[in-house]
Amino acid sequence: MRVCASLSSVSELDTPTRLVEIRLDLLGSVPEDPKGHEMLVTFRGPVDTGVLPEGFSGMIDIGEEHRPETSATVVASHHDFEGTPTAERIGSILSGMDCDIAKGAFSVGSFRDLVSILDAARSLGRRHVVLGMGPLGTITRVRADILGNEFSFGYVGEPTAPGQLSAERMERLPDGCTVLGIVGRPLSKSRSPAMHNAALEAAGIDGIYLPFEADDLDQVEEVVRGYGIRGLNVTIPYKIDIMDHLDAVTADASAMGAVNTVVNEDGRLVGHNTDVAGVRNALSRAGIEAEDGRVLIMGSGGAARAIAHCAAGMGCDITVTGRNAETGSELASDFGGVYRDPKSVSVMMYDLIVNCTPVGMYSDGPYPVDISRIQRGQAVFDMVYGRETPLIRRAREVGSPAATGEDMLAGQGAESFRLWTGIDGMFDTMRAVL
Repeated sequence: MRVCASLSSVSELDTPTRLVEIRLDLLGSVPEDPKGHEMLVTFRGPVDTGVLPEGFSGMIDIGEEHRPETSATVVASHHDFEGTPTAERIGSILSGMDCDIAKGAFSVGSFRDLVSILDAARSLGRRHVVLGMGPLGTITRVRADILGNEFSFGYVGEPTAPGQLSAERMERLPDGCTVLGIVGRPLSKSRSPAMHNAALEAAGIDGIYLPFEADDLDQVEEVVRGYGIRGLNVTIPYKIDIMDHLDAVTADASAMGAVNTVVNEDGRLVGHNTDVAGVRNALSRAGIEAEDGRVLIMGSGGAARAIAHCAAGMGCDITVTGRNAETGSELASDFGGVYRDPKSVSVMMYDLIVNCTPVGMYSDGPYPVDISRIQRGQAVFDMVYGRETPLIRRAREVGSPAATGEDMLAGQGAESFRLWTGIDGMFDTMRAVL
Protein backbone atom coordinates (compact mmCIF):
# COMPACT_ATOMS: atom_id res chain seq x y z
CA MET A 1 0.00 0.00 0.00
CA ARG A 2 1.36 3.40 -1.00
CA VAL A 3 0.82 5.84 1.87
CA CYS A 4 0.64 9.60 1.45
CA ALA A 5 1.38 11.46 4.69
CA SER A 6 -0.82 14.54 5.09
CA LEU A 7 1.30 17.23 6.75
CA SER A 8 0.05 20.06 8.91
CA SER A 9 3.50 21.73 9.19
CA VAL A 10 6.85 21.67 7.40
CA SER A 11 8.48 20.24 10.51
CA GLU A 12 6.65 16.97 9.81
CA LEU A 13 8.69 16.25 6.66
CA ASP A 14 10.66 13.67 8.63
CA THR A 15 7.83 11.17 8.12
CA PRO A 16 9.01 7.75 6.87
CA THR A 17 6.54 7.70 3.96
CA ARG A 18 7.85 8.25 0.46
CA LEU A 19 4.89 10.46 -0.56
CA VAL A 20 3.74 13.55 1.35
CA GLU A 21 0.76 15.86 0.88
CA ILE A 22 1.48 19.59 1.02
CA ARG A 23 -1.86 21.25 1.70
CA LEU A 24 -1.41 24.91 0.80
CA ASP A 25 -4.33 25.90 3.05
CA LEU A 26 -2.34 24.56 6.01
CA LEU A 27 1.31 25.10 5.04
CA GLY A 28 0.96 28.21 2.89
CA SER A 29 3.80 27.34 0.52
CA VAL A 30 5.65 24.43 -1.07
CA PRO A 31 8.86 23.46 0.78
CA GLU A 32 12.02 24.14 -1.23
CA ASP A 33 13.69 21.11 0.31
CA PRO A 34 11.26 18.17 0.39
CA LYS A 35 13.96 15.96 1.99
CA GLY A 36 13.70 13.32 -0.70
CA HIS A 37 9.91 12.98 -0.59
CA GLU A 38 7.66 12.89 -3.61
CA MET A 39 5.05 15.61 -3.16
CA LEU A 40 1.34 15.91 -3.73
CA VAL A 41 0.59 19.63 -3.60
CA THR A 42 -3.07 20.21 -2.76
CA PHE A 43 -4.78 23.46 -3.73
CA ARG A 44 -7.94 24.65 -2.02
CA GLY A 45 -9.52 27.15 -4.37
CA PRO A 46 -7.90 28.71 -7.48
CA VAL A 47 -4.88 26.83 -8.83
CA ASP A 48 -1.65 28.80 -9.23
CA THR A 49 1.10 26.57 -10.57
CA GLY A 50 3.51 29.46 -10.10
CA VAL A 51 3.94 28.38 -6.47
CA LEU A 52 5.51 25.11 -7.58
CA PRO A 53 9.32 24.80 -7.50
CA GLU A 54 11.12 24.87 -10.85
CA GLY A 55 11.20 21.41 -12.39
CA PHE A 56 8.44 20.12 -10.09
CA SER A 57 7.72 16.49 -11.06
CA GLY A 58 5.24 15.45 -8.43
CA MET A 59 1.45 15.59 -8.30
CA ILE A 60 -1.00 18.43 -7.79
CA ASP A 61 -4.55 18.17 -6.48
CA ILE A 62 -6.72 20.79 -8.15
CA GLY A 63 -9.97 19.91 -6.41
CA GLU A 64 -12.75 20.57 -8.90
CA GLU A 65 -11.03 23.51 -10.59
CA HIS A 66 -10.16 23.59 -14.31
CA ARG A 67 -7.10 21.60 -15.27
CA PRO A 68 -4.06 23.89 -15.67
CA GLU A 69 -1.26 23.64 -18.20
CA THR A 70 1.37 21.62 -16.38
CA SER A 71 3.66 18.63 -16.78
CA ALA A 72 2.82 17.48 -13.25
CA THR A 73 0.45 14.58 -12.63
CA VAL A 74 -2.98 16.11 -12.03
CA VAL A 75 -5.32 14.80 -9.35
CA ALA A 76 -8.88 16.12 -9.34
CA SER A 77 -10.85 15.58 -6.15
CA HIS A 78 -14.48 15.62 -5.10
CA HIS A 79 -15.54 15.69 -1.43
CA ASP A 80 -19.03 14.93 -0.18
CA PHE A 81 -19.35 15.67 3.53
CA GLU A 82 -23.06 14.88 3.59
CA GLY A 83 -23.04 11.23 2.58
CA THR A 84 -22.20 8.61 -0.02
CA PRO A 85 -24.17 8.49 -3.29
CA THR A 86 -24.82 5.33 -5.27
CA ALA A 87 -21.98 3.51 -6.98
CA GLU A 88 -23.32 4.70 -10.33
CA ARG A 89 -23.27 8.32 -9.20
CA ILE A 90 -19.73 8.01 -7.80
CA GLY A 91 -18.61 6.50 -11.10
CA SER A 92 -20.24 9.31 -13.06
CA ILE A 93 -18.59 12.01 -10.95
CA LEU A 94 -15.11 10.54 -11.12
CA SER A 95 -15.29 9.49 -14.76
CA GLY A 96 -16.16 13.04 -15.79
CA MET A 97 -13.09 14.62 -14.20
CA ASP A 98 -10.38 16.09 -16.46
CA CYS A 99 -7.31 14.71 -14.71
CA ASP A 100 -4.81 11.88 -14.52
CA ILE A 101 -6.07 10.51 -11.19
CA ALA A 102 -9.68 10.95 -10.05
CA LYS A 103 -10.19 11.15 -6.30
CA GLY A 104 -13.46 10.96 -4.40
CA ALA A 105 -13.97 11.15 -0.64
CA PHE A 106 -17.42 10.48 0.82
CA SER A 107 -18.88 10.63 4.30
CA VAL A 108 -19.75 7.07 5.32
CA GLY A 109 -22.60 6.32 7.71
CA SER A 110 -23.67 2.79 6.84
CA PHE A 111 -22.55 -0.54 5.44
CA ARG A 112 -24.52 0.35 2.30
CA ASP A 113 -22.19 3.33 1.80
CA LEU A 114 -19.16 1.07 2.03
CA VAL A 115 -20.65 -1.23 -0.60
CA SER A 116 -21.29 1.76 -2.90
CA ILE A 117 -17.64 2.79 -2.60
CA LEU A 118 -16.46 -0.76 -3.26
CA ASP A 119 -18.70 -1.22 -6.31
CA ALA A 120 -17.73 2.18 -7.73
CA ALA A 121 -14.01 1.54 -7.32
CA ARG A 122 -14.29 -1.83 -9.04
CA SER A 123 -16.13 -0.34 -12.00
CA LEU A 124 -13.85 2.66 -12.66
CA GLY A 125 -11.76 2.29 -15.77
CA ARG A 126 -9.19 4.90 -14.81
CA ARG A 127 -6.59 5.66 -12.14
CA HIS A 128 -8.39 6.62 -8.96
CA VAL A 129 -8.54 7.06 -5.20
CA VAL A 130 -11.93 6.42 -3.59
CA LEU A 131 -12.17 6.83 0.17
CA GLY A 132 -14.77 6.88 2.92
CA MET A 133 -14.62 9.62 5.54
CA GLY A 134 -15.49 9.08 9.19
CA PRO A 135 -14.77 6.17 11.58
CA LEU A 136 -16.86 3.71 9.56
CA GLY A 137 -14.86 4.63 6.46
CA THR A 138 -11.45 3.75 7.93
CA ILE A 139 -11.63 0.32 6.28
CA THR A 140 -11.38 2.05 2.87
CA ARG A 141 -8.06 3.58 3.90
CA VAL A 142 -6.42 0.24 4.70
CA ARG A 143 -7.81 -1.66 1.72
CA ALA A 144 -6.22 0.37 -1.09
CA ASP A 145 -5.36 -2.89 -2.86
CA ILE A 146 -8.97 -4.11 -2.93
CA LEU A 147 -10.26 -0.70 -4.04
CA GLY A 148 -7.52 -0.30 -6.64
CA ASN A 149 -6.52 3.05 -5.12
CA GLU A 150 -3.31 4.70 -6.30
CA PHE A 151 -2.50 5.63 -2.71
CA SER A 152 -4.08 6.18 0.68
CA PHE A 153 -3.65 8.90 3.30
CA GLY A 154 -2.33 8.97 6.85
CA TYR A 155 -1.76 11.92 9.12
CA VAL A 156 1.36 13.23 10.82
CA GLY A 157 0.81 15.16 14.03
CA GLU A 158 -2.94 15.74 13.87
CA PRO A 159 -5.58 14.14 11.60
CA THR A 160 -6.47 16.23 8.56
CA ALA A 161 -9.62 14.25 7.74
CA PRO A 162 -12.14 12.21 9.79
CA GLY A 163 -11.35 8.52 10.01
CA GLN A 164 -7.65 8.90 9.19
CA LEU A 165 -5.02 6.71 10.80
CA SER A 166 -1.50 7.97 11.41
CA ALA A 167 0.97 7.60 8.56
CA GLU A 168 3.19 5.57 10.89
CA ARG A 169 0.33 3.15 11.58
CA MET A 170 -0.54 2.94 7.89
CA GLU A 171 3.06 2.06 7.00
CA ARG A 172 2.71 -1.03 9.20
CA LEU A 173 -0.40 -2.22 7.34
CA PRO A 174 0.68 -3.88 4.10
CA ASP A 175 -1.70 -4.95 1.35
CA GLY A 176 -3.62 -8.00 2.50
CA CYS A 177 -3.13 -7.25 6.19
CA THR A 178 -5.48 -8.85 8.71
CA VAL A 179 -8.55 -6.73 9.40
CA LEU A 180 -10.78 -7.48 12.38
CA GLY A 181 -13.48 -5.39 14.01
CA ILE A 182 -16.53 -4.98 16.18
CA VAL A 183 -20.10 -4.22 15.09
CA GLY A 184 -22.52 -2.53 17.45
CA ARG A 185 -24.02 0.74 18.64
CA PRO A 186 -22.77 2.61 20.57
CA LEU A 187 -19.09 1.65 20.59
CA SER A 188 -17.47 4.66 22.25
CA LYS A 189 -16.94 2.76 25.52
CA SER A 190 -15.90 -0.56 23.96
CA ARG A 191 -12.52 -1.87 25.09
CA SER A 192 -12.40 -4.51 22.36
CA PRO A 193 -10.31 -2.41 19.91
CA ALA A 194 -7.64 -1.81 22.56
CA MET A 195 -7.61 -5.50 23.56
CA HIS A 196 -7.42 -6.94 20.07
CA ASN A 197 -4.95 -4.43 18.69
CA ALA A 198 -2.67 -5.30 21.61
CA ALA A 199 -3.11 -8.99 20.80
CA LEU A 200 -2.31 -8.44 17.11
CA GLU A 201 0.90 -6.67 18.09
CA ALA A 202 1.85 -9.31 20.66
CA ALA A 203 1.24 -12.06 18.10
CA GLY A 204 3.36 -10.30 15.47
CA ILE A 205 0.44 -10.04 13.03
CA ASP A 206 0.28 -7.15 10.57
CA GLY A 207 -3.28 -6.08 11.11
CA ILE A 208 -5.82 -3.79 12.72
CA TYR A 209 -9.07 -4.08 14.69
CA LEU A 210 -11.63 -1.42 13.78
CA PRO A 211 -14.97 -0.23 15.19
CA PHE A 212 -17.95 -0.51 12.83
CA GLU A 213 -20.70 1.54 14.44
CA ALA A 214 -23.82 1.60 12.28
CA ASP A 215 -27.55 2.16 12.65
CA ASP A 216 -28.41 -1.13 10.93
CA LEU A 217 -26.82 -4.26 9.47
CA ASP A 218 -28.03 -3.88 5.89
CA GLN A 219 -25.32 -5.31 3.57
CA VAL A 220 -22.87 -6.01 6.41
CA GLU A 221 -22.14 -9.42 4.89
CA GLU A 222 -21.14 -7.80 1.59
CA VAL A 223 -18.74 -5.52 3.45
CA VAL A 224 -17.13 -8.43 5.31
CA ARG A 225 -16.65 -10.42 2.14
CA GLY A 226 -15.85 -7.53 -0.19
CA TYR A 227 -13.27 -5.83 2.01
CA GLY A 228 -11.69 -9.10 3.14
CA ILE A 229 -12.48 -8.69 6.84
CA ARG A 230 -11.29 -11.81 8.65
CA GLY A 231 -13.66 -11.54 11.58
CA LEU A 232 -15.99 -9.43 13.67
CA ASN A 233 -17.15 -9.24 17.23
CA VAL A 234 -20.83 -8.39 17.58
CA THR A 235 -22.28 -6.50 20.51
CA ILE A 236 -25.45 -4.63 21.52
CA PRO A 237 -27.91 -4.43 19.78
CA TYR A 238 -27.00 -6.84 16.98
CA LYS A 239 -26.18 -10.21 18.59
CA ILE A 240 -29.46 -11.69 17.36
CA ASP A 241 -30.01 -9.71 14.15
CA ILE A 242 -26.55 -10.61 12.82
CA MET A 243 -27.67 -14.23 12.38
CA ASP A 244 -29.81 -13.26 9.39
CA HIS A 245 -26.64 -12.16 7.58
CA LEU A 246 -24.59 -15.33 8.09
CA ASP A 247 -24.15 -18.60 6.22
CA ALA A 248 -23.97 -20.81 9.31
CA VAL A 249 -24.20 -20.66 13.11
CA THR A 250 -22.46 -23.01 15.56
CA ALA A 251 -24.39 -25.22 17.96
CA ASP A 252 -23.46 -23.10 21.00
CA ALA A 253 -24.54 -19.89 19.32
CA SER A 254 -27.76 -21.50 18.13
CA ALA A 255 -28.54 -22.78 21.63
CA MET A 256 -28.04 -19.30 23.07
CA GLY A 257 -29.89 -17.60 20.22
CA ALA A 258 -27.09 -15.04 19.87
CA VAL A 259 -23.82 -14.53 18.01
CA ASN A 260 -20.95 -12.42 19.29
CA THR A 261 -18.22 -13.53 16.88
CA VAL A 262 -18.22 -13.87 13.10
CA VAL A 263 -15.48 -15.75 11.26
CA ASN A 264 -14.96 -15.22 7.53
CA GLU A 265 -13.95 -18.61 6.17
CA ASP A 266 -12.99 -17.67 2.61
CA GLY A 267 -16.31 -15.91 2.07
CA ARG A 268 -18.43 -18.26 4.17
CA LEU A 269 -19.54 -16.35 7.27
CA VAL A 270 -19.92 -18.47 10.40
CA GLY A 271 -21.40 -17.20 13.66
CA HIS A 272 -19.98 -18.28 17.03
CA ASN A 273 -20.66 -17.32 20.62
CA THR A 274 -17.51 -17.01 22.71
CA ASP A 275 -19.39 -15.61 25.72
CA VAL A 276 -19.54 -19.20 27.00
CA ALA A 277 -15.74 -19.36 27.03
CA GLY A 278 -15.71 -15.98 28.77
CA VAL A 279 -18.11 -17.16 31.47
CA ARG A 280 -16.15 -20.34 32.14
CA ASN A 281 -12.89 -18.43 32.25
CA ALA A 282 -14.21 -15.85 34.72
CA LEU A 283 -15.70 -18.47 37.05
CA SER A 284 -12.53 -20.57 36.96
CA ARG A 285 -10.23 -17.65 37.75
CA ALA A 286 -12.40 -16.67 40.69
CA GLY A 287 -12.34 -20.23 42.00
CA ILE A 288 -16.10 -20.56 41.71
CA GLU A 289 -17.46 -24.09 41.31
CA ALA A 290 -21.12 -23.80 40.40
CA GLU A 291 -21.93 -27.41 39.49
CA ASP A 292 -25.38 -28.51 40.70
CA GLY A 293 -25.76 -25.20 42.55
CA ARG A 294 -28.59 -22.70 42.75
CA VAL A 295 -27.97 -19.79 40.38
CA LEU A 296 -29.79 -16.45 40.34
CA ILE A 297 -29.48 -14.52 37.07
CA MET A 298 -30.38 -10.82 37.09
CA GLY A 299 -31.23 -9.73 33.54
CA SER A 300 -32.32 -11.48 30.36
CA GLY A 301 -30.13 -10.20 27.50
CA GLY A 302 -27.36 -11.87 25.51
CA ALA A 303 -24.95 -12.10 28.46
CA ALA A 304 -27.67 -13.69 30.59
CA ARG A 305 -28.20 -16.34 27.93
CA ALA A 306 -24.50 -17.21 28.08
CA ILE A 307 -24.51 -17.79 31.84
CA ALA A 308 -27.82 -19.66 31.61
CA HIS A 309 -26.37 -21.95 28.94
CA CYS A 310 -23.32 -22.69 31.11
CA ALA A 311 -25.39 -23.14 34.25
CA ALA A 312 -27.74 -25.57 32.51
CA GLY A 313 -24.73 -27.56 31.33
CA MET A 314 -23.50 -27.78 34.94
CA GLY A 315 -26.81 -29.13 36.20
CA CYS A 316 -27.68 -25.97 38.09
CA ASP A 317 -31.08 -24.91 39.38
CA ILE A 318 -31.66 -21.65 37.47
CA THR A 319 -33.74 -18.68 38.54
CA VAL A 320 -34.07 -15.60 36.33
CA THR A 321 -35.25 -12.27 37.66
CA GLY A 322 -35.47 -8.75 36.36
CA ARG A 323 -37.81 -5.98 35.35
CA ASN A 324 -38.77 -7.49 31.99
CA ALA A 325 -40.97 -10.45 32.87
CA GLU A 326 -41.57 -11.41 29.22
CA THR A 327 -37.93 -11.81 28.19
CA GLY A 328 -37.02 -13.18 31.61
CA SER A 329 -39.67 -15.90 31.36
CA GLU A 330 -38.52 -16.77 27.84
CA LEU A 331 -34.91 -17.08 28.96
CA ALA A 332 -35.83 -19.25 31.93
CA SER A 333 -37.99 -21.50 29.75
CA ASP A 334 -35.24 -21.93 27.15
CA PHE A 335 -32.79 -23.26 29.74
CA GLY A 336 -35.05 -25.22 32.08
CA GLY A 337 -35.26 -22.58 34.78
CA VAL A 338 -37.95 -20.43 36.33
CA TYR A 339 -38.64 -16.73 36.28
CA ARG A 340 -39.47 -14.94 39.51
CA ASP A 341 -40.58 -11.39 40.06
CA PRO A 342 -37.81 -9.46 41.87
CA LYS A 343 -40.10 -8.82 44.85
CA SER A 344 -40.42 -12.56 45.44
CA VAL A 345 -36.70 -13.34 45.32
CA SER A 346 -34.65 -13.87 48.47
CA VAL A 347 -31.02 -13.51 47.44
CA MET A 348 -29.87 -15.64 50.40
CA MET A 349 -31.35 -18.76 48.76
CA TYR A 350 -28.69 -18.93 46.01
CA ASP A 351 -25.13 -20.19 45.72
CA LEU A 352 -24.21 -17.90 42.81
CA ILE A 353 -25.69 -14.47 42.06
CA VAL A 354 -25.00 -13.13 38.56
CA ASN A 355 -25.56 -9.59 37.33
CA CYS A 356 -26.26 -9.34 33.60
CA THR A 357 -27.90 -5.91 33.75
CA PRO A 358 -26.22 -2.54 33.06
CA VAL A 359 -26.47 -1.65 36.77
CA GLY A 360 -22.99 -0.74 37.94
CA MET A 361 -21.84 0.32 34.49
CA TYR A 362 -23.50 3.74 34.40
CA SER A 363 -24.84 4.07 37.95
CA ASP A 364 -24.76 2.31 41.30
CA GLY A 365 -28.21 0.81 41.27
CA PRO A 366 -30.65 -0.25 42.24
CA TYR A 367 -30.30 -3.92 41.29
CA PRO A 368 -33.47 -5.96 40.75
CA VAL A 369 -32.87 -7.61 44.15
CA ASP A 370 -31.43 -6.47 47.49
CA ILE A 371 -27.72 -7.36 47.33
CA SER A 372 -27.10 -6.19 50.90
CA ARG A 373 -28.30 -9.60 52.11
CA ILE A 374 -25.50 -11.49 50.30
CA GLN A 375 -23.46 -13.43 52.90
CA ARG A 376 -20.07 -15.11 53.09
CA GLY A 377 -20.09 -18.40 51.20
CA GLN A 378 -22.27 -17.12 48.38
CA ALA A 379 -20.42 -16.38 45.13
CA VAL A 380 -21.09 -13.49 42.76
CA PHE A 381 -20.38 -12.80 39.11
CA ASP A 382 -20.77 -9.31 37.66
CA MET A 383 -20.49 -9.00 33.89
CA VAL A 384 -20.03 -5.23 34.10
CA TYR A 385 -16.41 -4.22 33.60
CA GLY A 386 -14.30 -1.11 34.01
CA ARG A 387 -15.09 -0.37 37.65
CA GLU A 388 -15.70 -1.97 41.04
CA THR A 389 -19.48 -2.35 41.07
CA PRO A 390 -21.65 -2.39 44.18
CA LEU A 391 -22.15 -6.14 43.69
CA ILE A 392 -18.41 -6.86 43.58
CA ARG A 393 -17.87 -4.49 46.52
CA ARG A 394 -20.46 -6.34 48.60
CA ALA A 395 -18.86 -9.71 47.83
CA ARG A 396 -15.45 -8.46 48.91
CA GLU A 397 -16.87 -6.93 52.09
CA VAL A 398 -18.20 -10.31 53.23
CA GLY A 399 -15.35 -12.38 51.83
CA SER A 400 -17.25 -14.09 49.04
CA PRO A 401 -15.56 -15.20 45.79
CA ALA A 402 -16.25 -12.77 42.95
CA ALA A 403 -15.88 -13.19 39.19
CA THR A 404 -15.49 -9.96 37.22
CA GLY A 405 -16.55 -8.63 33.86
CA GLU A 406 -12.92 -7.98 32.96
CA ASP A 407 -12.10 -11.68 33.17
CA MET A 408 -15.15 -12.56 31.09
CA LEU A 409 -14.41 -9.92 28.45
CA ALA A 410 -10.76 -10.93 28.10
CA GLY A 411 -11.75 -14.60 28.06
CA GLN A 412 -14.29 -14.27 25.29
CA GLY A 413 -11.94 -11.93 23.41
CA ALA A 414 -9.08 -14.41 23.56
CA GLU A 415 -11.37 -17.14 22.23
CA SER A 416 -12.53 -14.90 19.36
CA PHE A 417 -8.90 -14.12 18.55
CA ARG A 418 -8.12 -17.86 18.47
CA LEU A 419 -10.99 -18.51 16.06
CA TRP A 420 -9.74 -15.77 13.70
CA THR A 421 -5.99 -16.39 13.85
CA GLY A 422 -5.43 -19.87 15.25
CA ILE A 423 -3.33 -18.29 18.01
CA ASP A 424 -4.22 -19.18 21.59
CA GLY A 425 -3.05 -17.73 24.89
CA MET A 426 -3.92 -14.05 24.46
CA PHE A 427 -5.92 -13.77 27.69
CA ASP A 428 -3.11 -12.18 29.72
CA THR A 429 -2.37 -9.63 27.00
CA MET A 430 -6.01 -8.61 26.76
CA ARG A 431 -6.55 -8.64 30.52
CA ALA A 432 -3.56 -6.34 31.01
CA VAL A 433 -5.19 -3.78 28.70
CA LEU A 434 -8.33 -3.84 30.85
